[in-house]
Parts: sequence; C-alpha cells; structure tokens
Amino acid sequence: MRVRGIFKDRRRKIKYFFRALGPGVITGASDDDPGGIATYSSVGAAFGYTILWTAAWLLPVMLAVQEACARIGIVTNRGLAGVLQKHYRKKIVAGIVLLLIIANVVNIGADLGAMAASLQMLAGVNFYLAAFFFALVIIFMEIFFQYHFYARILKWLTISVLAYVFAGFMAHPDWREVFRNAFIPSIELNKNYIFALIAIFGTTITPYLFFWQASEEVEENKLMKSKPGKYFLHHRIGHMRTDVGTGMILANVVFFFIILTTAQVLFKNGITDIGSAEQAALALRPFAGGAAYLLFALGIIGTGLLAVPILAGSGAYALCEIMKWREGLELRFSRARGFYLIIAFSILVGLGLNFIGVNPIKALYYSAYLNGIIALPLLVAIMVVGNDKRIMGAETHPAWVKIFGWASVVFMIFALLATIFLQFRS
Repeated sequence: MRVRGIFKDRRRKIKYFFRALGPGVITGASDDDPGGIATYSSVGAAFGYTILWTAAWLLPVMLAVQEACARIGIVTNRGLAGVLQKHYRKKIVAGIVLLLIIANVVNIGADLGAMAASLQMLAGVNFYLAAFFFALVIIFMEIFFQYHFYARILKWLTISVLAYVFAGFMAHPDWREVFRNAFIPSIELNKNYIFALIAIFGTTITPYLFFWQASEEVEENKLMKSKPGKYFLHHRIGHMRTDVGTGMILANVVFFFIILTTAQVLFKNGITDIGSAEQAALALRPFAGGAAYLLFALGIIGTGLLAVPILAGSGAYALCEIMKWREGLELRFSRARGFYLIIAFSILVGLGLNFIGVNPIKALYYSAYLNGIIALPLLVAIMVVGNDKRIMGAETHPAWVKIFGWASVVFMIFALLATIFLQFRS
C-alpha cells in the first residue's frame, strides 16, 4: 500500500508538471529562434569553449526577467503594454511598441529566410517558394486556430529545439574541457569578445519575449475562467513558476549545446567565421556527419515555425493594447480584425525583406541594437511596476527576482556603454 501510495504521488506530481507547462515553455523554446541559433553558432565558432560559461551565468537572469513579466500579466490581467500605458507616458510606451514591431519584423524576415534556406538545402525547394509557403502556413495557423488549440501545436514544436542537444552529443566533445569552461568565466578584454557577450545577452533577453509572456498569461487566465483572488493568484503563480522555469532551462540548455557543437566541430577545425544558422548546418556536415547536419537544419525549420508567430503576435498584442483594440488568439478574426491584420502584416513585410535583397544578417545586427535600446527602459519599468504594491498587491517581485532583474539592468547599461565606446574607438 505504501509503495502504491508513493507511485500514485509521483504520478500526480508528473501530471501536475505537464499540466503546468504552457506559455513559459513556448517562450523559452522560441528564444532559440534561427536568429538566435546564428548568434550562438557564430560565437561558438569564433571563441570555442571559452564562451560556454555565459549559459550558466545568464540562467538566473533569464528566469528572473521572464517570471517578472509573467507575474505582471497574471496579477494585473493585462499585457505589458497595457500596464505600462496605464502608469507611464503614453507617447513613450507608443514609441517603444513601434520600435518593438520594427525589430520583430526584421527578425521575422531573417527567420523566414533561414527556414527557407534550410528547406532548400534539405530538399532542393526554391528559396522564395519555401519562404512564401512558411509565411502563409504561419498566418493561416495564427488566424484560424483558437489559442487553446494553437498553444498545443506550439508546445509540440518546442521538441524541435532538442535537435541541438542531440547534435551536441553527436559532435563527441571533450567533456572534461566542456565542464572546465561551463561555469568559470574566461573573459578576453578585446572588441570582438565584448561584442560577442553583448550579442549573446541581446539574443537571450529580448523585448518580444517580455510582451508575449505577459500577454499569454492573460490568455491563460481567460481559459481558467476565474476571477483573480488570493487562492487563484497563488495557484497561478505556482503553475507559472514551473512553466517559466522549465522554459528558460530548456532555452538555456539548447543555447549551451549550440555553442558546444559549433565550438567542437567548427572552432577546432579552424572555421571561425559563421554568418547564419544554415551556414553553420552546412559547415557541420563534413566534420560531424550527415545526422548532425540534418538535425541542425531541421531544428532551424522547427524553431522558426515556433518563433515567427510569437514575434508577430507579441507586436500585435502590444499595439492593440495601446490602441485599445480587441486582442487575443482565442478570439475569432471577425472579433479582433486589427489584431490579426497586424500579425499578417508583420509576417508579410518580414517575408518581403527576403524578396528585395535586404541582407538578413546585417538587418539582424541592427535589430539587435534596436532590441538593446528597447530592453533597457522596459527592464527598468518591469522591475518598478512589479515592485509597486498599488499595482501588484501582495504579489510583488520576490527578493531573488529583484536581485537578478536589476543585475540585468546593470549589465544592459554596461553593454550599451561598451558598444558606444568600442564603436567610437574603431
């Protein structure tokens, strides 16, 4: 009886864990989009194992920032843009949202391009046809599938990021060297290394994830059909912690393994200049074999299918909140036309960048700067709002979120100052 009780309790815990998974896991997996894969591949090829430590050191910051955003969404029952507009100057919030949408559109363009290039490599499909196909499929799914069904599709797509973990093991790394570099920082005081650190931080802590996380927690509140009360909030925050923690750990593990794979296979074979995710996949083939190459290329398509809707959706949520339009993936097109048209427009403009000869890697470089400019005031606002008892009641940020949240603000200030200094110096 006792043994049966232990197994029953364990089954209940496993069931609770999988039920709790939702927006946080989807957000975490989408953090490793094709643009992120390109960044991690590039720094792994350029610096080898010496940059692996960034994964472990960034994990508490990732957890703190996404929990802060999720908590605001759960407690206020509003998206991030709606909360900020209520408590800060509308013109400033509108400016941030506009920059967010521009940066998201550029990222969408780069992600669609990387997905199309990967399909072209694998199946010989025309690049432009592939990009057009992916754009149409994503628009169709976001407009015609309701949130509860669409979220299930996105949740299954998160499995695609595990391709990079398998690719890492197939690369046969020197595990002693890996563990030696995984936790102890090895900082080089030169321009390229500082830029690499800034690129990693900017790719990992991105504004579109802040908006998406808060908005999806509001969607989850609606699905539960409960009015926020003490018990409801306590229950939701417990679920959210499991969800966000799992999502951020997943994102971090994948980020670690992408750097590990490219460090082992490319850096050690003298290939130190990688400009895109699909280029990294091609470069892996001669050294790590067809299976690692296939996993890397399929991973780009899977993560793109996950990230593009989130990039488009986060901008749509933010703009609709400040315009006071109806928004939400649970609503039909006829009830939220503006919301769905913004999603379609963002994806089609991103697609168009691939047809007019815009270099997606250069565009990503500038969008990373844009994200950095947006992220700093947003992080400050998230930390201030989340600690305001008039807004959050008894559910203000816990101490660890404050410590690592403000640490991210300090690092972002340092990153922006370092970027300006290094640009002028060069």
